[in-house]
Amino acid sequence: MSTPRFRAVLDTMPPYKPGKAVVAPDGRSFKLSSNESPFGPLPSVREAIAEAAARIHRYPDPGATALTEALAERFAVPQEHVALGGGSVAVAQQIFETVAEPGAEAIYAWRSFEAYPMLADLAGMTSVQVPLTDETHDLDAMAAAITDATRLIFVCNPNNPTGTVNRSAELAEFLDRVPGDVLVIIDEAYCEYVRDEDVPDGLLYRDRPNVAVLRTFSKAYGLAGLRVGYLIGHEPVAAAVRKTAVPFAVNAIAQAAAIASLRAEDELLERVETVVKERDRVREALIAQGWTIPPTEANFVWMRLGDRTPEFAEFCAGYGVAVRPFGTEGARVSIGDQGANDVFLAAAEAFGA
Repeated sequence: MSTPRFRAVLDTMPPYKPGKAVVAPDGRSFKLSSNESPFGPLPSVREAIAEAAARIHRYPDPGATALTEALAERFAVPQEHVALGGGSVAVAQQIFETVAEPGAEAIYAWRSFEAYPMLADLAGMTSVQVPLTDETHDLDAMAAAITDATRLIFVCNPNNPTGTVNRSAELAEFLDRVPGDVLVIIDEAYCEYVRDEDVPDGLLYRDRPNVAVLRTFSKAYGLAGLRVGYLIGHEPVAAAVRKTAVPFAVNAIAQAAAIASLRAEDELLERVETVVKERDRVREALIAQGWTIPPTEANFVWMRLGDRTPEFAEFCAGYGVAVRPFGTEGARVSIGDQGANDVFLAAAEAFGA
């Protein structure tokens, strides 16, 4: 019996592997594998969700007008500079689709966000992966990798999964070296957790027509289950990204929750401070145990474990702690509440650095 013919690239693409939950023999379970907020939605956000749920028999606003207006006001940018999608990974896919042509190249650091290779393959682009140096984007090497075929560059800052950052001067120097017809995306999914004052704000795009910033409501705002991401860039960039969006991609409940979250931003960012303090505590404790942990400006820590990575993940699972292993490279560990973090630290100490 014959079967439909599918794209050959699908045979070479590994599926995306989300963080998973595990359960210890004693029933404990701590999911530190997906960089989620350990806090549930605020009362005001829950109220907005409930009100929106009463109207789910209607289609959402396809242009997410109210949310677009709220984002434009929050960041003091024109509404025409905002494009939305179902999570930042969906917006990233829209971005790839705006520039993809046969033979076009996309440059990004590696290891970085694991969706980049998949999205490049699906768009028919050639990936140019530039190795990290000291767990950080090597911007000089990325600039040197630019060719006439380069159409897109992603700079993940802070980088997922290492948590490291590139600072203002080096990023500006890098952007100066990028041709004006190459689109540069500053992926800032974790920007709210940054405390290093020398880390640039992606809104530097204002003076650079080929630069745009990509952000999400999934992390600091705690809306991972609703999927809202957005791009801010000059009107030609944002307009192109909107054209590649799936109609009604941001559902009505997600739009309402994102608007309510922006209104409650001060309260939400108090929670972020709690996570930042826990992040620093966890990193310092791991270093005291003998681990080498790079400085992190995100809501996770990175452990370069090499061949020990699968064993470490399995060991932590015995404590009920799910971490995110990356082959035989290392493990990313999200920052949870204090109790979850303490159990993880006990597991790390027992495993031994």
